[in-house]
Amino acid sequence: MNNRERFKFGKNWKHFLSVLNNGRINEAQLSLQEMLQVENLQDKTFLDIGSGSGLFSLCAARLGALKVHSFDFDQQSVACTAELKRRYFDNSQNWIVESGSVLDAGYLSKLGQWDVVYSWGVLHHTGAMWQALENTAMLVRKGGKLYIAIYNKQKFMTPVWTKIKKAYVKSNVLFRFLILVFFIFYFILRGLLMDLATLRNPLKRYTQYARQRGMHMFYDWIDWIGGYPFEAVKPEEIFDFFRKRGFILDKLKTQFGSSGCNEFVFHKG
Repeated sequence: MNNRERFKFGKNWKHFLSVLNNGRINEAQLSLQEMLQVENLQDKTFLDIGSGSGLFSLCAARLGALKVHSFDFDQQSVACTAELKRRYFDNSQNWIVESGSVLDAGYLSKLGQWDVVYSWGVLHHTGAMWQALENTAMLVRKGGKLYIAIYNKQKFMTPVWTKIKKAYVKSNVLFRFLILVFFIFYFILRGLLMDLATLRNPLKRYTQYARQRGMHMFYDWIDWIGGYPFEAVKPEEIFDFFRKRGFILDKLKTQFGSSGCNEFVFHKG
């Protein structure tokens, strides 16, 4: 797959860094502690596959991880992660940031195995999700944890969104702009209608969203609209895949049949 058929995730993450503050970092850190069910990561190594903005590598470093290794296929994402390291852990020798692909067996063979392997919303964007999942599983050491998030498969909407995303990345600048305007207006209107139906303050919805992993609603919308390659899978398929490879499910958050990412935390038996 050529770069013209890929969404530029790093460009979006660069804009996200402009709104990243201590509040968002704290919320992201709390979400990582909650899902991994830990107070800290002392004496643990942490591998961030597809580090994106670098936010969760930063959280791992703040939680005292013995070693943090971040890599991403997207060069601008690598730059974003490196920027966060520069801002907060500039002199650290225990946090490595570099370019790499989860589909590159030669690169992965040099990484060894890790106590915590983290990949949130990444493996379904590789163009070869099942191979990416297979490669990721091999990076977890016995007794270690795997935390992944994968798009939820929907019978009707997954094929529709696949076509929209593919059209977006293959379009010219003007058409991409029109797609963004249309769907962002749709997301805003849908949210307002839901708020009216539940008598909820729209500002409260926005602040609650920021408390979900420290993310920003607007940049997540852009990521969702343009995010291609794009694959999705049912939760039970992920569960079966890792069970056959000796993993045991520790924690699960699903989308209840809607779009978005199901989150899984396994430990390797």
